[in-house]
Amino acid sequence: MMSDLISADLMESWLRKPSPLDIGPEQVDELLETTVTLVRKHADGVADGPVAPVSFDSDQIRKWVGEYDFSTPHSAESVLADVATGLTQWGVHTTHPRYFGLFNPTPHWWGVAGELLTAAFNPQLAAYSHAPAAVEIEQHVLRFLANRLGLPSPVAGSFTTGGAEANLSAVLIALTRHFPEYADRGLTAIPGQPVLYASAESHLAWLKIAHMTGLGRDAVRLVPVDDGYRMDINELRRLHAADVAAGMRPFLLVGTSGTTGGGALDPLPELAACAAEWNTHLHVDAAWAGTVAFSDELRPMLAGIEQADSVTVDAHKWMSAPMGAGMFLSKHPQAVAESFRVSTSYMPADTVGSDPYTNSVQWSRRLIGLKVFLGLAVTGQDGYASQVERDTALGRLLAVRAKESGWHRINDTPLPLVCVVDPAVDARLSPAESWAWHSAVADKVVERGQAWISPVRLSGRAALRLCITSYRTEAADVAALVEEMDKARTAVGIPG
Repeated sequence: MMSDLISADLMESWLRKPSPLDIGPEQVDELLETTVTLVRKHADGVADGPVAPVSFDSDQIRKWVGEYDFSTPHSAESVLADVATGLTQWGVHTTHPRYFGLFNPTPHWWGVAGELLTAAFNPQLAAYSHAPAAVEIEQHVLRFLANRLGLPSPVAGSFTTGGAEANLSAVLIALTRHFPEYADRGLTAIPGQPVLYASAESHLAWLKIAHMTGLGRDAVRLVPVDDGYRMDINELRRLHAADVAAGMRPFLLVGTSGTTGGGALDPLPELAACAAEWNTHLHVDAAWAGTVAFSDELRPMLAGIEQADSVTVDAHKWMSAPMGAGMFLSKHPQAVAESFRVSTSYMPADTVGSDPYTNSVQWSRRLIGLKVFLGLAVTGQDGYASQVERDTALGRLLAVRAKESGWHRINDTPLPLVCVVDPAVDARLSPAESWAWHSAVADKVVERGQAWISPVRLSGRAALRLCITSYRTEAADVAALVEEMDKARTAVGIPG
C-alpha cells in the first residue's frame, strides 16, 4: 500500500501544500493574455511573411525542442513565446491568404474561442448525463446540417476527429446493415468476400479503413473515372457484375462530392439508382463540398445526396472550423446503435437513449462541435452561404487569370479547385517527365515563399493543383499566385 511507503509526516507536508498545477488568478490572467497576444501577432503578421519555410533541418528542430528536458521548470511566458517562434519558423502557414493547398482552413475566430471554452470546461461526452448541454449542442448542429442536406428524420449523427473516422463509421454501419451476423461473429461469419466501391479519385482513406476493419485492402474497388474525373457508371456496373459472378458480396457504394485531387462531383442520382437496384448501402463523402448545402444557389451541386444512407462532412474544411471537426450522419439510427452497442457497469445508466459512447466510434471524447455551433450561431446560415459563394467566384476568377497567362485547365468542376498544366509540356513530355516538370514548378513557387501550391495527378495526368481554402484570400492574392506560377515556369524552363 502507498500509505505504508510514505511517512505520516511527509504525507501531511504534501497535503498542506497547494497543487503544483493549481496557479493563482493573476498567473491565469498573465497566461491567457500572453497567449492571446501571440495568437493575434500570428494572425496579424502571417500575410506579410512566407507561406512556408524555404527549408528546414529536422536535427535542428529536435535540438531546439530537446532543450526542454523537463528537469527544470521554465516561465510560461518564455515557453509560449518560444513555441510560437518555432511554429512560425518551421511550418506551412495554412492561415496565409496565399495558401492554395489542401483543405486546411484559416480558422474563424469563433472556432478559436470555442476551442478555449471546450478546453476550459472540459466536458466528457461519453455519457449524456455527464454533459447534457454539450451533447445537445452537437446534436442540434447535426440536425441542422441533416436538414440542409435533405436527409429525412430521424437522423443519427456524431462529431468525429475527421473525415476518416466518419467514413470508418460508414463502413461499420454498412457491414452491420448488410450482414446482421457481422456484429457478433465478425467477417468470418459472412459467406464470400464483402467488397465496396469508390471512385479511383476518391480519398484513399478507404484503403486504411479496409485494413482496419479486417476487410483487407483488396476489398476496395477503385472504379475508373470519366473525362471529368467522376466515377464512370458503366465501369461501376461492369465491376459489380464481375464481382457478383465471382461470388463476392457487394455491400457499400461510395460517392464523392468534391474529390481531393480535382474537386469532381460523382453523379449521385445514378449512384443512388445503382445502390437501390443492388441493395447496397450508399455513402456520400462530402467532406469538402458538403458545405455548399448552406447556399440555396449552390445546393444543386449536391443533387442526390438526400438519397444517401449516410454522409460525411468536415467542418474543418470549408466551414473554417479549427482542426479537427468531422461530422457523420446516417438515416439508420438502429443500425448505428447496433454497430456501437456496448454496456458496462462503470458507465452511468443511460436515461435518455443517446449516450454518445454507444453511438459512435469514440468512447471518451471532447466537445468537438462547440466551435462549429459558435460559427453558425454568430454568422448564421446566410454568412456561410455568402462565404462559399464568394470562394466559388474566386475560383472562377483564378481559372480565368490562369488561362490568360497561358495555363490550360484540365478539371471541370464548379468548386473553387483549379488544376492546370502548361500545354506545351502536357503535350510533348511523357507522364513521368510531365510530373517531374510540374512538380519542379510547384516546388519553385513554394521556395519563393509568396504562395503555396502542390502538384497532383488526375487519372495519371500531371498538373498543378490550386484551391481556394482561406476566407482571407482576395482577388489580389489570386493575381499574385498566377504571377508566381509564371515566374516559376520561367525559372524551370520549358523543355525543348
